[in-house]
Amino acid sequence: MRTVNMHEAKTHLSRLVRDAANGEPFIIARAGKPVVKVISVEAPDPGRGVTHRVGFLDGQITVPDDFDHMGSAEINKLFEGEQ
Repeated sequence: MRTVNMHEAKTHLSRLVRDAANGEPFIIARAGKPVVKVISVEAPDPGRGVTHRVGFLDGQITVPDDFDHMGSAEINKLFEGEQ
């Protein structure tokens, strides 16, 4: 990914934004340290790619009907003490 300094970014902003919109993101640095990354708003969000896993065990496991209450007696004993 291309890194440009603040002066270059100000001088060539139109071209840099056009390139970013066409899928070529860039980083703006100040005093050699990266400050911001500029990407297209249409670029895919890297954290959103895992949604295909939802339902990946569909039909392979079953959840018992009493799942919400399983172990409740033992949990109550732990909180309330042995009676």
